[in-house]
Amino acid sequence: MSEEKEDLTQESTPPQKKKPKYGKVIAGANELSLGISIVVAIVLGVLLGLWLKSLTGYVWTLWIGVFFGIGAAVKNVHIAYKKQKKSYDELKNEPRYRYQTDDEDDDDKY
Repeated sequence: MSEEKEDLTQESTPPQKKKPKYGKVIAGANELSLGISIVVAIVLGVLLGLWLKSLTGYVWTLWIGVFFGIGAAVKNVHIAYKKQKKSYDELKNEPRYRYQTDDEDDDDKY
């Protein structure tokens, strides 16, 4: 009988979520992710350009890779901007962040 009671109490309580062991590291990496993604995009573009240059023998194909890398970096910045704007728009509707004006003049209070 006591085993049944223990089973019922265990089933009724929801499992608690454990915090990740490296939560602070992950949060820090998330803040650095934009800068890292810009560098990685440009480096990959340069490597693509170097590969195209070695494949074709034309120097101007290096610049194609560089421009692809810069374009990817700009796209990463745009995606990060959209995410940040979305989070600010969500905060805009919270009452504690709204600016409340006083309709009455200061002179009328006294």
